Amino acid sequence: MTDEQRPRVVRRGLPRESEEGQRPAAAPALPGAAAPVMSVEPSGKPREVRFGVAAMPRVVLGILGAVVAAGILVLAARGLAGLDVMRDFMTTYPGETPLPDSAPVGIPAWLGWQHFLTVFFMVLIIRSGWQVRTQKRPDVFFTSRRPISRKISLSLWFHQSVDLLWLINGVIFIVLLFATGQWMRVIPTSWAVIPNALSAALQYASLMWPTEDGWVNYNSLQVLAYFVTIFVAAPLAIVTGFRMSALWPARAARLVRLYPVEWARALHFPVMLYFVFFIIVHVTLVLATGALRNLNHMYGGQDAVNWVGFTIFSASIAIIGGVWFAARPIVLAPLAGLFGKVGR
Repeated sequence: MTDEQRPRVVRRGLPRESEEGQRPAAAPALPGAAAPVMSVEPSGKPREVRFGVAAMPRVVLGILGAVVAAGILVLAARGLAGLDVMRDFMTTYPGETPLPDSAPVGIPAWLGWQHFLTVFFMVLIIRSGWQVRTQKRPDVFFTSRRPISRKISLSLWFHQSVDLLWLINGVIFIVLLFATGQWMRVIPTSWAVIPNALSAALQYASLMWPTEDGWVNYNSLQVLAYFVTIFVAAPLAIVTGFRMSALWPARAARLVRLYPVEWARALHFPVMLYFVFFIIVHVTLVLATGALRNLNHMYGGQDAVNWVGFTIFSASIAIIGGVWFAARPIVLAPLAGLFGKVGR
C-alpha cells in the first residue's frame, strides 16, 4: 500500500496539521479582545486561557466590593445617627448596662491564659476542619486501638483530637467563669442590653466608637457577642461535631433516628463560619479601638498602656503560626501512632 492509499488518522480534540507538519495559525483576535493562549491539558485536549479583566483574582474583586460596601454602610450609619430621634435614642441608651454591685473589677491572669488557649485550639480546629472538608483523597489514615473502630483520615484524627482539647479547656473556662463571678460580665443581666447593643452597633458602624472600658464593663454589643459565642455557638459546635465523629454510637438505632447526621452536617459548617467571622471582627476592633490597652486587658492582666500585652500577643501569634505550619503528616503521624495505627 502506497502512502497515498493509506487512510489518514486524525486525533480528536487536536487541530489537524498542515501538509508541512505545522499547525494552522490562529485566527486574528478582534480589536480590544484579550489574546487567547492555547495550552494542552493532561487529557490531550486543548485549553484556551484568556488574560484580561476576567482573569483578575476573585479575592481582589471581593476586597474591592467589601470596601465599597463598608463605605456605604458608614455613610448610611452617619446619616442615621444624625437624626434627632436617634440622638435621643443614643442618649437614653449609651451602649452599655450597669453591672451588679457584686461584679468583679478587672480581668484576672487565668482569663488571659484561657484566651490564648481558646484562640490556639480554635485556629487549629478551623484549619483542620477546612482540610477535612476539602480533602478528596487522604494519603494517611488512622485506626484507633478500640475494639470497634473505623479507619479515618489523619486530618480527621487531628481535627477531633484538637476538638477534645478545646472541649476540656472550655469546661475549665466555664467552671472558673462562674467560680470567680466573671460570668456577670458576659451574661446579660437586664433586657436593656438589647437597645444598648443597637446603640453600640450604630456607633461602631458610623465610626464614632462607643466609650470603651473593658477592664470594668463591656459594652452591650460585646456582651451579646460573647454570650452567643460561649453559650450558643460553642455548644452547637460540640453537639454537631460529636454527632459526626467516630465517637457517636453508630449501633444506637433510636439515637440515629432522633438525631440524623444530616442535621449535624447542615449546622456544623455554618457554626465554623460564625467563629471565623467573630475572630475577624473581634481582632479588628481590638486593634482599632486602642490596641495596646486592649491587649494588656486580654494578655497582660493590667489596665495600662504599655507593650506587655502586645509582646505576649505577638509571641502567641508566633506559636500559633508555627503549629499551623507544623501540623503536617510528617509531624502528626508519630503523634497519632501513640494512640493507634497509622498507615496508608
